[in-house]
Order: sequence, then C-alpha cells, then structure tokens
Amino acid sequence: MSYFIDVILPIPIQKTFTYAISEDEANFLQKGMRVAVSFGKTKMYTGLVFNIHQIAPTLYEAKEIHQILDEVPLVNEKQLKHWQWTADYYMCALGDVYRAAMPSAFLLESETVITKNKQEIDPSILLDDEFLVYEALKHQSQLTIHQVAAILGKKKVMPIINELLKKSAISVQEEIYEQYKPKLIKYVRLHENYATDASLASLLTSLTRAKKQREAVLTFFQLLANKKPIKAKDLEVQANVSSSILNSLVAKNIFEFYEIQIDRINFKGVTNDLKQLNEFQELALKEIKETFVTKDVTLLHGITSSGKTEVYTKLIQEVLDVGKQVLFLVPEIALTTQIITRLQVYFGNQISVFHSKYSMNERVEVWKNVLEYKSKAGIILGARSSLFLPFSNLGLIVVDEEHESSYKQFEPSPRYNARDAAIVLAKLHGAKILLGSATPSLESYFNAAQNKYGLVALNRRHGSVQLPKIELIDVKEKQRKKEMNGHFSDRMLGLIQEALDAKEQVILFQNRRGYSPVVECKTCGVSPECPNCDVTLTFHKFKQELRCHYCNYQRAMPNSCGACGSNTLDTKGFGTEQIEMELKALFPNFKIGRMDLDTTRGKFGYQKIITAFESKEIDILVGTQMLSKGLDFENVSLVGILNADTMLNFPDFRAHERAYQMMVQVSGRAGRSKKQGNVAIQTYNPNHQILQQVSTTRYVEMYKEQLQERWQYKYPPYYRLIKITLKHRDYNKVDKGIDWLARALQQSFGEFVLGPTAPVVSRIRNQYIKNLVIKIPPKQSLANTKKQITKIRNTFEAVSDFRPIRFVIDVDAY
Repeated sequence: MSYFIDVILPIPIQKTFTYAISEDEANFLQKGMRVAVSFGKTKMYTGLVFNIHQIAPTLYEAKEIHQILDEVPLVNEKQLKHWQWTADYYMCALGDVYRAAMPSAFLLESETVITKNKQEIDPSILLDDEFLVYEALKHQSQLTIHQVAAILGKKKVMPIINELLKKSAISVQEEIYEQYKPKLIKYVRLHENYATDASLASLLTSLTRAKKQREAVLTFFQLLANKKPIKAKDLEVQANVSSSILNSLVAKNIFEFYEIQIDRINFKGVTNDLKQLNEFQELALKEIKETFVTKDVTLLHGITSSGKTEVYTKLIQEVLDVGKQVLFLVPEIALTTQIITRLQVYFGNQISVFHSKYSMNERVEVWKNVLEYKSKAGIILGARSSLFLPFSNLGLIVVDEEHESSYKQFEPSPRYNARDAAIVLAKLHGAKILLGSATPSLESYFNAAQNKYGLVALNRRHGSVQLPKIELIDVKEKQRKKEMNGHFSDRMLGLIQEALDAKEQVILFQNRRGYSPVVECKTCGVSPECPNCDVTLTFHKFKQELRCHYCNYQRAMPNSCGACGSNTLDTKGFGTEQIEMELKALFPNFKIGRMDLDTTRGKFGYQKIITAFESKEIDILVGTQMLSKGLDFENVSLVGILNADTMLNFPDFRAHERAYQMMVQVSGRAGRSKKQGNVAIQTYNPNHQILQQVSTTRYVEMYKEQLQERWQYKYPPYYRLIKITLKHRDYNKVDKGIDWLARALQQSFGEFVLGPTAPVVSRIRNQYIKNLVIKIPPKQSLANTKKQITKIRNTFEAVSDFRPIRFVIDVDAY
C-alpha cells in the first residue's frame, strides 16, 4: 500500500506538493511536523506536513522525503486552519504564510558542500583561483560555499566551482544544517574520585604547590555551602582565577564540567497584587464581561490615560486563573518595552515576549514554550507576528491601540492586518477579543455601531485629571508678525520654557526623521535625487550625508551643486534631527533626546531612550510617530506638534482620520498623572475642521463626518478595497502590463476599477510601480470577486511579455 504526504514549502507557490513515504513513516508522521524534502534539481527545503493520505499525484511522480526533522508536531491543527484562512483571505500562497509565521531557525535550508574527488588530477590544468580551492580541499575534507568565498575573497564563486566540476576535480552535494543552538551554561562539580572525606584531605595536600588551583578548590567548597549548582563563570570570579586553572583541575580529574540548557530570556518579577480599579474602570470591566456573554469582540473606547491597561490586567488574571493563554498585541516594539515593565509587576515570569528585535534563537525558545504550554508562556506580549505562535488553549486576545496602521503588514507577503486576523484566530479558539483605543478606527467603531461588536466607553482619566488644554498656533500669522524663531513660534518657546522652569518634561512631535528632506541649489534649483528611487535625498547632518529612506542609498553631502557647480546649497523642510539641534542652541542647559528610526536601532535602542526619559535624564524628547503609541510618562506637561499640515494634506482617503488619531494620541501623552497638561499645535490653517475637532477631542463628530464622506465616495467601511501593484525595472513593460490589466478588470468590474495610477514615489529600488484599485460594493460577493481576479492574474502571467513583472495583490490595502 502506498502512502503520501502533502507538504507546504516555504516558497511563494500556491499549491502544496505531494511526496511519497513508507508505511512506518506514515504511522509516525503527524500534521504539523517538519520534513526535509528535495525540490527542483538540487535544492533541499524544510516542508511542513499538511496532510497524510493514499492518493498518488496524477501530474508528476512523487519523490521520496529526505528525512523527518521532528518527533512531535511544531504546528497544531488550529494554526494550520488560521494559516489557510490568511492565505485565502489575503490572496497569497500558503508557503508565504508558513515562512512569515515560523522563526527562520525552523526553516532549515540546505547548504552546498564541496568535496575533493578521490581521483587526483593534474594541477597544471587549473587556473589560480581553482588551484586555491583544490589545495584547500587537500587540507580539509569538505568546504561550504561561504568558506570558498572567504578563501578567494570574492562574492561570486559559482563560476569557479562549475569549472572545477567540469574538470572532475570536485563533487558537490546539498546538506541540511540546523540553525538553532540551545543556550548551555557550564557548571562545575567535584569528580567522583573525591566522594570521601579522606580523599578530600589528600586532595588539598596534593595542591600545596599549585596556589591558584588550591584557591579555586577552597572557593568551590565555600560556594557549595549555598547548596546550589556552581557556575564555572561564578567560580572564576569568586576565586579570582582564569578559565585555564579550572581546565587544569578538570584535566587532573579533580573537577568535572557539565552543562545545563536554559532559556535566553527570563523575566524576573516580584508579583504584586493587581491595582484597585476606580469606579469608572470597575463599571467598564463589568460592561465588558456583560458584552462578552453575547459577543466575541468588544471595543473599549477609553480616552487617553483612562487606565485601559489596568482593566486589561483584571481580564488577563481571570483568564489565567482558568488555565488559558492570553495574547496581548501591541502595534510598536517600542511599546512592548513599557508594557512588559508594567505587566511584570503583576504577572512576574508568566510573560513571554515575541517580536522581530529578538534574536532568532530567542524566538525559537518562545515558540517552544508556547507549544509546550509552559507556565512562562501564559501571556504572550508581542507585535503583529506573535499572532502565528502555536497556541493550544487561547482564552483572550487584547489588541491595544487597535487603530494603528502598524498592525497592517505591507511587505513582504502575507499582507495581513493583525487586528482582523486576530479576530479570526479568537473565533477558531472560541476565545474572546478586546480591542482597545482612545481613537478607534472607523471600521471598528462602525462595526460596534452596527451591533457586530460590543461597545464599552471609559470617559474619565485616571485620578480624575482633566484632558490637556489644546491650543492651535497660526504659523502664517506668526511669520507675518516675525515672531518665529527657526521652526518655533514665540508661544511654543514660551510654553516649553514654562514647563522646564517647573521641572517638567516636554515631548515634541515631528513626523519626519533626518535633518531636512530636501537639499536645493539656490542658483539652478536642482535637488540631489536618489539614483534608484524617484525621491530627493534626505540630509542627515550628524554624519554629513545624504540618505534615501526607501533604499538606504547614501552619499556624502556635496560642497557644491552637481548640476551648475554653484556652492549655494540650501536645505528645505525640517526633520527631527534639525529640531534637536535648534533646541540644543535655544536651551543649552537642558538635555535633549531624540527617538526615531535612526536612534532606536538594535535590540535595546528603545529601552535606553524610554528609561532615560522616565528617570528624568532627558528634559525634551523629540520624536516621530513612535511617540504616539500609548507610552506613559508621568512628568510630561507639554506636548508640541510642530507641523500638523503635513499629516492632513496626504493623498489618502484615510488622511483625515489618521491625522486626528495621531494628534489626539500624541496629545494624550501630556498631563497624565497630577495636573492638566498643555498641547500646542503649530499649523498654517487653524480653522481646518479636523484641527478644530482635535482641539476639543470630539471623536464622534469626526467619525460621523468621515463616515458621510466614505459613503459618498464609496470607501471602507462600506466598500471593500483590493489594490493591485505591478513592479518591474522596465517602465514600458509595466506600462503595457497595467494597461492590459486595467482593460481586463474593467470588463469584469466596470466603474469600480480605479486607475491605473503611479504612486507618489513611482520608482523604488529601480523598480517602476503602477497601481490599480478595485472597489467591492457591499452586496457583491468577496469570494467571487477574488476568484475572478485570480483568473485574470493567471491569464496575465501566461503572457510571456508580462511574466517577469512582479504582481502584488493587497486585500484591504489601508
């Protein structure tokens, strides 16, 4: 009897592939285990078992698997169902979801290994580089491609290896290698020879001449009194000896080393009781529980600093008490830093954190802890990727700041929205999901208004502190009266000075990093542009360089214009770096900090800045949108927004909603603990409807107004959107392709096809970009629409001219 398995491969291919297995393997294998399989001519991949059956494939002969990599499944049934939903809904390959979900250490890939043939050849037929590789193989039994590249000091070594193959000097094979390395700690114990007291006495006399070794042994006995295993490192420090002394004692069979595997991340937390809730929080908690009786999803609309996290902790505790897992999603890695600290106080070492700033090995450990349902994985705190962990008994999902655009993944595929995917995940587990925000997204609020979700409001700030006073500053008027100092109005500077005099802290928000976004020649008006993208280069003063924020191209800041040779170069616009420098000149006696992508690289980048600001080492913090994401600083009394207009005048149907959310969120950082805070917003148009709504925090008014416009112009939440993007290095190819596609789609969907258009930045990394948007009316079947788009895509890719064009589908592209 023949047995087969369907395998998901971590490559963007729509279907699963079938491989042959023996009866014993069929009895051993389970869904969700990994197997090494060969795919294509030489490549080996880590496949995931999706199905075990006895139906042979009809179009090709099934190959056999190479080896089984797991003893127990790494992925469970519910996860596979969730992956399948993600692939179907977001119109991507199951392999894309597999690659995105698994830590890369689990996706073992093969490496090409080169060995020397037994039959010797005449070295005179070899060229210099070939001879070097051949000689190296005489000293080493095998070499990897990376080692060959290192020997030759070249990146491209395949042509040389191919030549050696032709000359029958070497043979090549693929070997699978494991990436994950468990963390082992080295411990020391006495050798069994010294189990009796008599042997110990003779031991010390035998070491009378080796003072350092004797010292190490005596210290070992002192540490032994603690009745804990003794780490080799601790013994070296306490005895003040080097590792070579311990190695000598091991060689003499006095000590022996042994290793214990430990997790890389451990949260030590003294658990305290949960905070007492105030009456408004108690009421909100009661209402949430009531809505959970009839609804699976509840939206908590709590104003900034109303103590939403405290309400979450009560719910989390109740779910943990019944032995279930909790997933706590946050939009920014920066936010995990603060929330870990707050949750640790209550839940100690029941928390695990999962996001991309953690190393591959750390993520593997979290994955295994969740899979094995360990107590330290009771609460998972993470960014959007933590959605794909192998939960087996999920009881609650909290999506904090649910309106954030960071929950949507844009590159690479799958282009999922973590909030929406979390709702489906909760349904699969029969869990409840709580969406929390001070400025809910229009879709969520609309769903709550339509009675799809429960809605709970929390309208009082914690400690009954009032919402901040919001003041709009008219920059146009200030410039006319010559009351601007650099990019600051006199009123803004006055408010900053007042806050600093009162020993309080200030946050300034400017949503653009770098020194200035444009460098322009005053003589001929030419600006240096990126050679790979259609954008001007941003000037970074600290390194005196021009940098592209799309492809990371960089070059030194020129002294003169490249077009006319004039040295009258001027900077236009301003970013966080320029604000930071201006502030240093205006307030020389105060410490200025900056928080943007440039200053928060590395694993602890966020932590350093946030901790310094919390401990009042920084007086004024300048930052980009990272600052708007629910951070909590008690001593901040003033928030300044330096240029509100850039957010409002953005070519996007959500620009006004996003601007409102961003400004209210940033404003919410002010006056969170004792007294009312201040917010100053600089703008050229203080009478703008959105700015007026921000200044009075009228969310419902903004919601109704925006909803009216969405209905009028046929946008979400009424109409669904699917965006199709074509990319290629050849502009004419993209142009021809998009015209063909637009015609084909218009035949199916008529007036609901928008475009083709080029985006604001129409070339990135030398790829030209063209977009089409399909609107799906409320009554139209989403599934049938997607089937039709897939048909058109398959026809498009069958045309040989269009095959090299990259075809990207983004469902709910907003």
